[in-house]
Amino acid sequence: MPALLPGVRAAAPSARRLTPSQTEGPFYPRQLPTDSDGDLMRVGTRSAAQGQATWLEGQVTDLQGRPVRGARVEIWQCDRAGHYHHPGDGDAADPDFQGFGHVMVDADGRYRFHTLRPAPYSGRTPHIHVKVRLAARELLTTQVYVEDEPGNARDGLWQSLRDPTDRAALTVAFRQLADGALQARFPIVVAA
Repeated sequence: MPALLPGVRAAAPSARRLTPSQTEGPFYPRQLPTDSDGDLMRVGTRSAAQGQATWLEGQVTDLQGRPVRGARVEIWQCDRAGHYHHPGDGDAADPDFQGFGHVMVDADGRYRFHTLRPAPYSGRTPHIHVKVRLAARELLTTQVYVEDEPGNARDGLWQSLRDPTDRAALTVAFRQLADGALQARFPIVVAA
């Protein structure tokens, strides 16, 4: 309607920024586990993972705000004790925590993982690694951090995000739900 009125200009769409990339880190799986779905709290028929259950969810869009259909979102993280399912981290990882998962986004670009609240380990603040692929193309590798986590200020990778907008894009609230689980919303913007 404003475009039809003389002298009134339509508001420009809000500028979108690409989600900042970060290092993959040393613990990306060398071999993907057999069970690598979106429920990291369950391995096969076992569901006794240690840690606070968390729903990590969001939407993958391009710079114009369109859903990136066909995108695959992967996450990997350490268990509650700070161990990855990776040969470079020994074999002390919780066998009831999947440690890695992937999902395909839905028609609206949405994704959802059932995982645990990330835990700290020596030298690192709690974080979850995220990778977005579209067919054979890798669109993004980054990490998502917990808002108001005291360890953030001492973490070299979090501190390397000099631009406050970049830091805010990767640092999200983990809010408690009525059932005691946490929910973290992490929107992802990629060049697709």
